[in-house]
Amino acid sequence: MHATSNRTLRRYILYQVPGWLLCAAIAVLLHRWTSLSAWTALLLVLGWAAKDAALYPFLRHAYEPDAPPAIEQLVGLPGITVEPLAPHGYIRVRGELWRAELSTGAAIGPGHLVTVDAVRGTTLIVRPDERTNSSLVS
Repeated sequence: MHATSNRTLRRYILYQVPGWLLCAAIAVLLHRWTSLSAWTALLLVLGWAAKDAALYPFLRHAYEPDAPPAIEQLVGLPGITVEPLAPHGYIRVRGELWRAELSTGAAIGPGHLVTVDAVRGTTLIVRPDERTNSSLVS
């Protein structure tokens, strides 16, 4: 495991500590106020920690310290227009709906391919895909 992986794991664990402490406090209170056995309370806390360990492989990238924002990872990806872009509208990228703006002056009708060139705030800056030059509308 190299330094970035260790740093990511350490960061993930530190973010989980408050949840573990809260789970332990609730388990102790349940043990004191109800008929919950100490072993069951301990199993609840261990189960909570096991849940976090099982989720780590899926959440690891969100805890990487130098990871670019998720929206910036869309640059270069193809999308499809769901309404006319003249010059603003909406496109679908990887199954998600995004507000988009054309980087060129020509309008594009719905159902045509575009490529994400940049990001401005939460708006994707797009251009017509080279494979759909005939889809341009004036």
